[in-house]
Amino acid sequence: MAKTSMKAFVTGATGFVGSHVARLLEVQGADLRLLTRSSSRTENIDALKAERVIGDLTDPESLKKGMQGCEFVFHVAADYRLWVRDPEQMYRANVEGTRAILRAAQEAGVRRVVYTSSVATMGITGNGEPCNEGSPVALLNMIGHYKRSKFMAEQVVLEAGRSGANVVLVNPTTPIGEQDIKPTPTGRIIVDFLNRQFPAYVDTGLNLVDVTECARAHISAAERAKPGERYIIGGENLTLKQILDKLAAITGFPAPTIKVPHMVAMGFAVCDQVFTGLLLRKEPRATIDAASSAKAERELEYKVVPVDNSLRRAVEWFKGHGYVRA
Repeated sequence: MAKTSMKAFVTGATGFVGSHVARLLEVQGADLRLLTRSSSRTENIDALKAERVIGDLTDPESLKKGMQGCEFVFHVAADYRLWVRDPEQMYRANVEGTRAILRAAQEAGVRRVVYTSSVATMGITGNGEPCNEGSPVALLNMIGHYKRSKFMAEQVVLEAGRSGANVVLVNPTTPIGEQDIKPTPTGRIIVDFLNRQFPAYVDTGLNLVDVTECARAHISAAERAKPGERYIIGGENLTLKQILDKLAAITGFPAPTIKVPHMVAMGFAVCDQVFTGLLLRKEPRATIDAASSAKAERELEYKVVPVDNSLRRAVEWFKGHGYVRA
């Protein structure tokens, strides 16, 4: 991995993807400044040699302070919940927070902003083909506040690009690996499997990407991406059953053999969102459709890697950090 002398400001570094972006930047020799909230868990960044700026996306002064003298901004932070009691909080963080990042970057003279979007903002083809950056999509296609807020935030970034700002967007699919402290909805699938709480499966699919490769794509985007462009960062397109079978091969635990019909699963999804969200204050699981990373492979020298090792690392990390009951 080539060394760099860049000075970078990273938001979301205490989280899953952001911590991997920060770690790889440090490995490359970057001078790091990390935005952290006073309430954030910091175990993902405690080993990093980085300056910390206490603040958040709604605090313009903290953003101004964090970006001072920085060449690149990696805006990875987001409110990633599939259910939220007060949706306005999510829009303030994801949409207005992104707008504030771009404004602060312009005022600080930042060279380039790399914005972490999501494959959730991409259009589903409906014809069995993987979606790509050109698949037609509109706000009406976004189901739920998370997808809507990320779509709206992406439009803010794209409009800034059209107005001349040096911004690029990366759209990860479903990252997996270590340091998923929350955990993410996909991490919950692994944790539930390890705790024997996955008795059945639905005939659906996800695109899994190794979180380290996802982070590496962020840095490549800072160096190689075309201004104003977005890039899907994905891995393997797998059915949920294939993922569970891989977890079974890794752990020795049996994979579920009962398939829940689609209409029944839709009913369970409603119950999951209502009862799990309202009563237990947890988020329902998320699924996405097949996606193509061909553009990133061409322009960012991104490489799609098999996810078996990523799943194995995630399993060992969750087992070693108290997520699995004895």
